[in-house]
Parts: sequence; structure tokens; C-alpha cells
Amino acid sequence: MKSLDWTWIQSNLSYIGDLLLQHAVLAILPVLAALVVALPIGYLVYRTGPVANGFLSVFGVIYSIPSLALFVALPVILGTQILDPLNIAVALAIYSAALLVRSVVDGLRSVPADVKQSATSVGFGAARRLLRVELPLAMPVIFAGLRVVTVSNIALVSVAAVVGGGALGQLFDRGFRNSFYTPIIVGLVLTLILALLADALILLIQRGALPWARGKRVA
Repeated sequence: MKSLDWTWIQSNLSYIGDLLLQHAVLAILPVLAALVVALPIGYLVYRTGPVANGFLSVFGVIYSIPSLALFVALPVILGTQILDPLNIAVALAIYSAALLVRSVVDGLRSVPADVKQSATSVGFGAARRLLRVELPLAMPVIFAGLRVVTVSNIALVSVAAVVGGGALGQLFDRGFRNSFYTPIIVGLVLTLILALLADALILLIQRGALPWARGKRVA
């Protein structure tokens, strides 16, 4: 493997930093938006009982749509330019929501029935039981899904380089077009570091917000 061109890296630090920031924003914001959407949708799907698996299959099909096809189709649907970062954000929000809905349903299903019955017997209504009992106990599973979705998004952002976006993915495109290995290596390393940092941050938030779940394994 050819050695890194440190001179190129030093002369392009500002450019690389801008791409890194753009990559983080394009990956994280869709996850936050998807979480806000997935919580109520996941609860509604969970409440459908046996029919829930059918809805989850639909979300699975949505997630199976090739990312490149979605990046290309969204400008037609949204009426945006193909290079608009909004296309990437919306596509990643759709993928994130599709995965997080399943995590919400699985998390609510993991709450023991006797715990829900106990909450009802002491006078908790449906809404209070959800917010005070079911959702907190479901959060370890939801956080596990959130970690998977976030890391997945960080990887998927790079795919958008094919349609002129992609943040750090532009380094891959530049390196392959010019047979220049340094941008490729820099892009790979920064993408990996960003994914590790995001995963660690979510894990720290989980441990701080859910002290009772520390050390508990999530299937």
C-alpha cells in the first residue's frame, strides 16, 4: 500500500474538516428526526397486536430499498435539485425511521406483562403507564437500535458521493478518480472515527439516562 501524502493532508485540512462536519450533520440530524417520528409510530404499531408483524414487514421492505435509488428518486418527489443535501437527509431519515420503529416495538414488547399489570393495579392509566413504566423499560432496546441506525447512517452518507454529495464520500470519489490513495485512506479513517465516537456518545447518554439498565444485555 502506498504511503500517505502528508503534504496533501496538511494543505487540505480546512477542506477535510468541512467535509467531516457536513458528514456528521447529514448522519445525525436524520436520526434525531426519525426518533421523534418512530416513537409514536412504533407505539401505534405495537398497539395493533398480532397485526404489528405485518406493519414491521412493510418497514423492512422500505429499508431494503437501495440507497442510491432513493437518492436519485427523492429529487423528483420533493422537487429539489439532485445535489441538494436535503435529499440525503430525507433518505437517511426514512431509513432510520424504518429501523427505529422496529426497535420501539421490540422494546415495548420486552416489558414484562406482570410489570404492566402491577402499574395498572396501582391506578396508572394507559398514558401514564406508557410514559412512566413501559417506555423507560423499553429504552435499552431503543438505544440499541439507535446505535445501529447512527453507525449505519454514517456509512450511508458516503454513498451519496455517487450523486455529487456524500461529505467524506467525496474523498473516496476524488481518490478513485485520480488513483490517489491519500484521500481514500483519510476518508475511511475519519468515517470510522466518527462512527466510533457517535456510538460511544450514545452509549454514555444511555448510561446516564438509564442508570438502572447499566450492565444489562440487550438481545
